[in-house]
Amino acid sequence: MKFTIYTANLCAYCNAAKQLLISRGFDFEEINLEEKGMNRENLFEITGGRTVPQILMNDNPIGGFDDLQKLDA
Repeated sequence: MKFTIYTANLCAYCNAAKQLLISRGFDFEEINLEEKGMNRENLFEITGGRTVPQILMNDNPIGGFDDLQKLDA
């Protein structure tokens, strides 16, 4: 499975999502909005969400950290 996580600096839920994927042995690509010069509108166009983290699984948006936790249950 391929995961992509859109994150922001100082985001506790972003860190929790990354740790969950790491603990399950999944690799992921992290795209930090601030480092890439992206805004929330750019994020919405790509993922359909405006909050971080936004997580894609196999290029399909699954939502944020809570949604990732539900998939892990």
